[in-house]
Amino acid sequence: MRNTVIVIGHGMVGHRFVEALRARDTDGRWQVVVLGEEADAAYDRVGLSGYVGSWQRDALALPGNDYADDDAVTLRLGTRVAGIDRADRLVITETGESLGYDALVLATGSSAFVPPVPGRELPGCHAYRTLDDLDAIRADADAALAREQAPVGVVIGGGLLGLEAANALSLMGLSPHVVERNPRLMPRQVDQAGGEHLARMIGELGIGITLSADTLAIEAGESGGLTVQLSGDRSLAAAVVVFAAGVRPRDELAASAGLELADRGGVLTDLTGATSDPSVYAIGEVAAVGGRCYGLVGPGYATAEVVADRLLGGDAEFPGADTSTKLKLLGVDVASFGDALGETPGALSVVVSDPINGTYKKLVLSDDAATLLGGVLVGDAGGYGLLRPLVGSALPGDPVALISPAAGAPALGVSALGDDAQICSCNDVSKGDLCSAIAAGACDVAALKRCTAAGTSCGSCVPLLSAILADAGVEQSSALCEHFAMPRAELFELVRASGIRSFSGLIDRFGTGTGCDICKPTVASILASTSSDHILDGEAAALQDSNDHFLANIQRNGTYSVVPRVPGGDITPEQLILIGEIARDFGLYTKITGGQRIDMFGATVDQLPLIWRRLVDGGMESGQAYGKSLRTVKSCVGSDWCRYGQQDSVQLAIDLEMRYRGLRSPHKIKMGVSGCARECAEARGKDVGVIATESGWNLYVCGNGGMTPKHAQLLAGDLDTETLIRYIDRFLMYYVRSADRLQRTAPWLEALDGGMDRLRAVVIDDVLGLAADFEADMARHVAGYSCEWKGVLDDPDKLSRFVSFVNAPDVPDPTIVFGEHHGRKVPVLLGDPAMPTRSEKVSPS
Repeated sequence: MRNTVIVIGHGMVGHRFVEALRARDTDGRWQVVVLGEEADAAYDRVGLSGYVGSWQRDALALPGNDYADDDAVTLRLGTRVAGIDRADRLVITETGESLGYDALVLATGSSAFVPPVPGRELPGCHAYRTLDDLDAIRADADAALAREQAPVGVVIGGGLLGLEAANALSLMGLSPHVVERNPRLMPRQVDQAGGEHLARMIGELGIGITLSADTLAIEAGESGGLTVQLSGDRSLAAAVVVFAAGVRPRDELAASAGLELADRGGVLTDLTGATSDPSVYAIGEVAAVGGRCYGLVGPGYATAEVVADRLLGGDAEFPGADTSTKLKLLGVDVASFGDALGETPGALSVVVSDPINGTYKKLVLSDDAATLLGGVLVGDAGGYGLLRPLVGSALPGDPVALISPAAGAPALGVSALGDDAQICSCNDVSKGDLCSAIAAGACDVAALKRCTAAGTSCGSCVPLLSAILADAGVEQSSALCEHFAMPRAELFELVRASGIRSFSGLIDRFGTGTGCDICKPTVASILASTSSDHILDGEAAALQDSNDHFLANIQRNGTYSVVPRVPGGDITPEQLILIGEIARDFGLYTKITGGQRIDMFGATVDQLPLIWRRLVDGGMESGQAYGKSLRTVKSCVGSDWCRYGQQDSVQLAIDLEMRYRGLRSPHKIKMGVSGCARECAEARGKDVGVIATESGWNLYVCGNGGMTPKHAQLLAGDLDTETLIRYIDRFLMYYVRSADRLQRTAPWLEALDGGMDRLRAVVIDDVLGLAADFEADMARHVAGYSCEWKGVLDDPDKLSRFVSFVNAPDVPDPTIVFGEHHGRKVPVLLGDPAMPTRSEKVSPS
């Protein structure tokens, strides 16, 4: 018989507990029931502001949060718990249902603290805690933007959460103003001087800041607005007010059940996670371990791991909490670690302040200056990864040199860290754990993540994983494949420098063997990126993969898709009619895609030239859906039609698609242009995203969908159109030259040394001195572009490739069969037992 553990709460820590218990419960001793109050399964609440822009509720979903393949876990969302009957070990839901348990885990987390300010219940006032909160804020922000230009969003609270909320309001199109009752921002993480640096840098970004101010009342203003009354006879007009003044543990359920609470709130637990009832445990932000609540995910994960171990008979105890923090707030790097405020008796501080370059760095040392106790970094947090693990250890050198090394001095390296140094605080992984994994065969970052879970939560320690691999003598191969010993970026430069325009010439000079399915398409892409030659000219045709070989995407039954270009979704009635006639005449399945194009599916190889002849004659061209190149530039309706539109997003989308069409790259590229901050074109989910502002365009880059979706990051703001296009030219050519094979822009940026700061330095500041080359390369591409399908239609040799059978060019492929399912044309794979039977109207193509 299995025992039952009920978990109340399905946030990040509740999910971690379920994962930890299921991973260790090899004997199947526990059946898990998870009761989640929200409608959404566990999501990354730390990255809550990442929801803004995409507005896709699953964008922050934690991996495996539905337990779909685990029969031992039952997840019930939208289930509020009304009470706990400890005597009979029952959980009573709001609907009156009773659920029995053998062990109960409280993972109820925290709620946003809304101070008792008169008027806090008025429309337009919100907490900042959940996806639902952000949806409500967005609705009021949209309404405010419809009424006025540059409405103000006031944030009550200038800590971590408050600055996150200010960033979210900025992304929604509001002008944020932060009100903090303390004399500095982030009072729990940075000292007075660091707070002054932070306030100055954030103020330079156009964010309003009022410090040392209490919020006295919120009053309804005119035209649906609000007035925030502050101490000192000050007031702020606001369209939206967001409370981000901290959190409070959600301990009301435990209190009503008679469990002992800590003096300052939270469910009191010992180091094992047990409460005053030995069958009830508390984890995460609701748990007051030894009387103290921790509002960070790292300590929460530690409590989850301890309780999972205890339920299986282990002896784990809470190891203590790492309250270090590293984040980028509104584009400003901030980090604090250890005793950042120097509260240890006798502590000494070493400070390097550079207001000209906008950096502030402080190390807190023991009274004998031998041991690192903590530190604060503002403006440049590059040293955080190596300094944080040194907390509590002897300093490896001059403390001033650690935060301000002299020119030419060697930088602090991972060799200075002992085996007990904690590299990943989220998952409690030490350097010794990583070295053991390397000794056991983990030879790259991905393997270390799998073996140890390091770098799988916030990701800030990932650069250290590479450094530890290198320090252990593990050589990271950068070879493209067994035939070319260099990475793609180096091969790209060799092609440019050597002038060799054939695969055979390249492999003779720079490679070995005859090539493979990895290097041949890669070389084909490089050759296409560096010239305007047709991809099916001469030897190049034999290098292409199946899609590029026939200039169409192959489908599961051996047919191909036909995708004409529709720039920005802009299409004439005549072109719509032409597509419809072609689809009817050739019996093709048609679909309008998310990229604002019409795709036609089901064409056989021999039909492709016939279809494209009609499309080209009708003024249309290849939509490049088959290539590792620009796919689409999605747009909203912009200022021509939308009452909120601030710029002509449709025309810009058309201009961008026509400029970058056919640009071959390491992977596909998608773009979007939104006419205002409402983001109807979902530009922040694209490799290149453009969002209109009152004075120009904001440029976002390196957003990707797929298995690991990433939001695009702001590269530059309020650009005029000429500068915008110049920066996009540089960004794309830098990516095309330097990315690895099949590496999309998001992982390329993650792997780029220096990340977004480095990208800005290259694209905007031209630190490499290559901006003119990038722009010249793009100009060559634009001038040399021609439709690839038109090039095929005009060349009899190329046309001869498009037959089903070389020795019987007029015979159709008999294995290609279609059926009808729910009124839609579908492919049928003959002899494939995995395919469902299609009984209606099955006929050969």
